[in-house]
Amino acid sequence: MIEELLPDGPSWAEAFDDPADATLFPEEEAVIARAVDKRRREFTTARHCARRAMAGLGVAPAPLLPGERGAPKWPDGVVGSMTHCAGYRAAVVGQAGKVLTVGIDAEPHGPLPDGVLDVVSRPAERAQLHDLSTTDPDTHWDRILFSCKESVYKAWFPLTGEWLGFDDAELSFDAGSGEFTARLLKTGHSAEGEPLTGFHGRWLVGNDLVVSAIVRLRRN
Repeated sequence: MIEELLPDGPSWAEAFDDPADATLFPEEEAVIARAVDKRRREFTTARHCARRAMAGLGVAPAPLLPGERGAPKWPDGVVGSMTHCAGYRAAVVGQAGKVLTVGIDAEPHGPLPDGVLDVVSRPAERAQLHDLSTTDPDTHWDRILFSCKESVYKAWFPLTGEWLGFDDAELSFDAGSGEFTARLLKTGHSAEGEPLTGFHGRWLVGNDLVVSAIVRLRRN
């Protein structure tokens, strides 16, 4: 699925179950030594996907440990993002000299729990979701918004090292193309010598999942 959202260049891998050959490095085992089975399977398969994706770049397998705020620590020269939800795990990686940042997210394609939309959205976003839902009521636009905002955060954090709240980005959607634009409301940061003002990404719905991705390539 996720390859449909990516430009040329990044390497990706995904899984719809937990393969028996997915293993962890000892350092990773120590991180989840007391984790419940569900957490262990998510953690293990996401890293299995990440190492498959890194292999596509010619990068040797390596431990991928959680860093600040849980963001994975990638090997030197690699940028990437991982995601997991029920029935899906994926990773996308790129060469740091070609890809500036990556953010991906997967969610079940179902409505958000009651009350969550008001927490994760801005008024203009809720107005747009209302219009989109009127036109396409079978699509759970609230879940798409949530997934895309998660991708925004995952793309933002490696560039800034700062928290980005749901209210710190305002998203707009092009339903026809499956693309979204995120306008960042938290100012004062830059990327490649220019103000960091937003991201462009894509999403899709399929297999009862919502998958979203942001891949920002470096300028030539």
